[in-house]
Amino acid sequence: MDRLIDEHGPIELEPAEDEFRRLVVAIINQSISTASAAAVRERVFDLLEAVTPETVLEADPEALEDAGLGEAKTEYVRNAARAFQERDLTRAGLADASDEEVIDRLSEIRGIGGWTGRMYLLFVLGREDVFPIGDLAVRRGIESLYGEMTREEMHDLAEQWRPYRSIAVRYIWAHYES
Repeated sequence: MDRLIDEHGPIELEPAEDEFRRLVVAIINQSISTASAAAVRERVFDLLEAVTPETVLEADPEALEDAGLGEAKTEYVRNAARAFQERDLTRAGLADASDEEVIDRLSEIRGIGGWTGRMYLLFVLGREDVFPIGDLAVRRGIESLYGEMTREEMHDLAEQWRPYRSIAVRYIWAHYES
């Protein structure tokens, strides 16, 4: 980790300003490459102009699908929009919830699971001790640094980074993307 810190400099957790927009980013990023996700995100965000629950629900679902979301992710983004209108899923609304409670609340939304919940903990809530082992880039980054490992071995390795596993993950992503 020392080498990564020297190589990439200080990395801090800076929560996203717009909770809903960042959740939409996480949904778009599900199960596709970084490059593909960036292209889809650009087309969808251009279509919506402002990314809010209201603009998502007002948008023509076919236009969202044509922008690259596809039918399933269009449904998931619209489900998230409705959930944001009905529940307080903001930083303030989730401030007193544990990490698992946040993941559970978000997982009630069809199309959002553990991976997306952990991305929300990291990027929206700025939680310091999140280890998203389900993220392929995290696993590949760890393996490029430490050699081939099982998920259990990765969990064991990550224990030494507590209570700042989120920051360690950011360094691993920086390494993997460089």
